[in-house]
Amino acid sequence: MEFGAHPDNTGEMALPGSRNVQTVTVDGRSLRLSSLDKVLYPETGTTKADVLAYYAAVAGPLIRHARDRPATRKRWVHGVGTADAPGQVFFQKNLDAAAPAWLPRHPIRHKDHTNVYPVVNDLATLTWFGQIGALEVHVPQWRFGPHSAVGNPDRMVLDLDPGPGAGLPECAEVARLAREILTGMGLDPWPVTSGSKGLHLYCRLDGKLTSEQVSGVAHELARALEADHPGLAVSDMKKSLRGGRVLVDWSQNNRNKTTVAPYSLRGRFHPTVAAPRTWAELDDPDLAHLDYREVRRRVQDQGDILAGLDPDPQDGAGTAGSAPDRLTQYRAMRDAGRTPEPVPEAVGPPGGNSFVIQEHHARRLHYDLRLEREGVLVSWALPKGPPATPDRNHLAVQTEDHPLEYGTFEGSIPKGEYGAGEMSIWDSGTYELEKWRDGKEVICTLYGRQDGGLARSGSAVRRYALINTGGSGTGARNWLIHLMKDQPAVASSGAASTGAASSGAASDGGGLDAPAGPDGPAVPVAPAELPVAGRGAAPDFVPPMLATLATSTILPDESDFAFELKWDGVRAIAVVAAGGVRLISRNGNDMSLLYPELGDLADYVNAETAVLDGEIVALNAGGRPDFSLLQTRMKLTSAAEIAAARATTPVRLMLFDLLDLDGTSLLPLGYSNRREILEGAVSAPEDGHVQVPGQLDATLAEAVQASRDLGLEGIVAKRRSSVYRPGTRTEAWLKIKHQRTQEVVVVGWRPGKGNRASKIGSLLVAVPDGVNLKYLGRVGSGLTDRELAEVGGRLKKMARKTAPLPDVPAPDAADARWVRPALVGEVQYSERTGGGRLRHPVWRGWRPDKKPSDVTVEN
Repeated sequence: MEFGAHPDNTGEMALPGSRNVQTVTVDGRSLRLSSLDKVLYPETGTTKADVLAYYAAVAGPLIRHARDRPATRKRWVHGVGTADAPGQVFFQKNLDAAAPAWLPRHPIRHKDHTNVYPVVNDLATLTWFGQIGALEVHVPQWRFGPHSAVGNPDRMVLDLDPGPGAGLPECAEVARLAREILTGMGLDPWPVTSGSKGLHLYCRLDGKLTSEQVSGVAHELARALEADHPGLAVSDMKKSLRGGRVLVDWSQNNRNKTTVAPYSLRGRFHPTVAAPRTWAELDDPDLAHLDYREVRRRVQDQGDILAGLDPDPQDGAGTAGSAPDRLTQYRAMRDAGRTPEPVPEAVGPPGGNSFVIQEHHARRLHYDLRLEREGVLVSWALPKGPPATPDRNHLAVQTEDHPLEYGTFEGSIPKGEYGAGEMSIWDSGTYELEKWRDGKEVICTLYGRQDGGLARSGSAVRRYALINTGGSGTGARNWLIHLMKDQPAVASSGAASTGAASSGAASDGGGLDAPAGPDGPAVPVAPAELPVAGRGAAPDFVPPMLATLATSTILPDESDFAFELKWDGVRAIAVVAAGGVRLISRNGNDMSLLYPELGDLADYVNAETAVLDGEIVALNAGGRPDFSLLQTRMKLTSAAEIAAARATTPVRLMLFDLLDLDGTSLLPLGYSNRREILEGAVSAPEDGHVQVPGQLDATLAEAVQASRDLGLEGIVAKRRSSVYRPGTRTEAWLKIKHQRTQEVVVVGWRPGKGNRASKIGSLLVAVPDGVNLKYLGRVGSGLTDRELAEVGGRLKKMARKTAPLPDVPAPDAADARWVRPALVGEVQYSERTGGGRLRHPVWRGWRPDKKPSDVTVEN
């Protein structure tokens, strides 16, 4: 299939417009494809457009064999290059924040972290892979089951890898020998030339064996082949044993190992493919790997010759009407003979946009919001109704989908039945959809009746956001409903008020009153029967999300980013609870006593509890952040010194993110929505010691220049859709600096000369490099005599006899005094040498808020 117009929802892509930049619709998803004429395979001139067209042509069979398996991507963003200049490649397991929200995904939890993997279940995902240069897709031999459970392997694979002096003919010979053993075991092997060097043999399994058991079987088979044919096959991974022989690699059956997916492209200099083959083809003495054009033609002519390995899970799903649908749970909870509620046999027709809010006098009064979606009413219970102002967010608990007929239901549900009590319609109408991310986020505008509940509490037209709070178990049903700050113009005029309802009065419980009912304001209710974790309790510390240093001032799409000024200070997570405040550094140290003037933050937060992200800064006489001034506060310990410094060097807290509000996590929310809620949740004091600085209404170039004109450090560009990823450095946030700075670990010092004789003259600094340290040079400029004197005693107590790193040049090491690498500082420099060392470094200050493991190389 070449690029051009194609009908949507047919498994093909709609690709109008120019070849270089196109907005496409794939399986109902909108994707923006760029640089379509970029050459990814220089030897053949194969472009990104060719890659995308290939994956569209083979999507059916590729997805069949990759479905529900965690996909590791092997990416060549700038192409595979040539033999003389290979392109840069990297493996990517975890999904980053820039991944589309609709991308199907599953988490895999490890002891100390969790990785979130995409699964290749649709053409839209495959197209996104191609857009980001993910040429190779690697998957394991097992699939995810319900609730992201890791299943047993449903296939076994042998990777036949030729050593030096061997090739595909030798691999084919070993494959035929392995086939005899496998068929004798009752297994049917399927050959796939890998597109790299050798070939793969797959066998379908029934899923009864664990990965360890399958690995054991594969290992014994490899040993048997080696024992019977020692001159041809080897099962040991040692390269020294592989000359002229074929390695029978059994290890890819390990649960944590992956194999390139059948029909995936390879990142070779020639665009070859992991191609399924017939056994007759393996007998061909001229057997060779196939490129993407050949595989594409084979699929068009022959279909998927590997189809029997992975039967489509949707095949044989049952007769029409026997399979569960979206109303299965609803029906199971109701007896049509005992309740007047509608209990239809099938879901309704898709395509509608109705909504209803019903007032439900059950065990507790609450309100049910229902939005029509794909033939059902997606439903949430709102214990306090929809919020009437942006500065208060209400709990929304998702319930089972309801039938469309429920949109007009009013009446009495009998005692003893589910939801027993009186049900009436509080408001109804249509809604305009802005965003719908299943299980994560919904943004829409409700158009209610002029005599309905929305109009009585302010306006009949309201723009709301519903955000899942990301919990587990029953907590997964918990959402937050937020009245957006930006409302349609019609909403500002308001609808005629027919009751005494207030749009902003606070209840005794700290939240808004429930929305007005037909007879005026309803009584506030406590959702005791509904699950909400931690309301009123002190929220947990959230490790801050980290930005990546941008290597240029060019962004993929400026409109996708918001720009903030970069504050030259210390990162702080503020935890507000019970009227008090804890200020915690990024490495978990409590800084609250260091900055007592920020202890009144709770007075300016419109919530009982909150977790906020920001920067503590000290301003100089010109009103600009000054890191050296802040240094005078960071190192103080006594209460008297802190009190004195508070008067001479006050600090300010610049808040730029909101992570938790009244026990509701906002981490799954997009950055723009978190900012909007933050602005409504914080009322800044007049003296400005707590602020929510505004975003820059500017282009990237204008934002950078504005920061430079203000004498600031730079800007931070944040992708508007980015969720908050605690403790993760991500390219969804990019810091763009005017000056080059680097955090460093102090590894030693050298005695001074001249007026610094008998004192510390310079510090030797390094950065972590894997498990080791990499030497960056020595720095003396910028260190005052007072600073050297203050740190001298501490460094001497940290002395060690040997250097903590291996690569210090002899002139620097000659009179060096080594120390335990535990202290972190920051330097400014002009450039790096070819070996990565710093030219003209100048000391900026100590970073007690950082530990050595926090330090990364900033190019």
